[in-house]
Amino acid sequence: MNNIKNINQKDVIIALDFPGKADVLNFLDCFPADERLFVKIGMELFYAEGPEIINLIRRRGHSIFLDLKLHDIPNTVKKTMAVLSGLDVDMVNLHASGGSAMMRAALDGFTRPDGTRALIIAVTQLTSTDGDMLKNELLIEKNMTETVLKYAENAARSGLDGVVCSPLEAMDIKKALGDKFLTVTPGIRFASDDTKDDQKRIMTPKRAAVSGCDYIVVGRPVTQAAEPLKAYRQCRMDFMGY
Repeated sequence: MNNIKNINQKDVIIALDFPGKADVLNFLDCFPADERLFVKIGMELFYAEGPEIINLIRRRGHSIFLDLKLHDIPNTVKKTMAVLSGLDVDMVNLHASGGSAMMRAALDGFTRPDGTRALIIAVTQLTSTDGDMLKNELLIEKNMTETVLKYAENAARSGLDGVVCSPLEAMDIKKALGDKFLTVTPGIRFASDDTKDDQKRIMTPKRAAVSGCDYIVVGRPVTQAAEPLKAYRQCRMDFMGY
């Protein structure tokens, strides 16, 4: 059981990768007051502003993915997740590389006494990781798809709701673990976007729509667009058809 209400099973999540509250409010003011967004609060913004930024965004009616990527020993993660369970968010994440015991502890800590909780997903491999890094720096001999699938299987067996993966692996995860196991996919770029950045395993919203992605996470193509509202609506049209 979870507390997810009034959010689509398929949606565009805007990554609010801003340094502070003022930038967030300036960005959100680009949208009509009645436009309900699904946004991601990452480490930079959360560490700068604390839980109050969640309250502020929630008061505007938006859904929230809290992207803190916890990774520690099981007991520490369990206690931290118990604290996070008091925040009004719709989705949280942790690193699947922390192992099954850590993921089970996270689930236990995040579940409230009444049995409710938000969605919990696990990061498989960051979209900045490529095959060379996987083999030469992380010393993982399996290829990217095999590694991501194994991490996703561990997350599913641990009782989590889904994973963060690149859009390139989403379909394989769906085939292996079923449609109900969520895939949340960063690394989304418009076809016209030739920006060079740190994400390597990327895809357009249109391709993501048919590639097994439940939620796409879009940052700079929307937040740094000359017209953020127009860019966001184009992204939704490409991914969701409306």
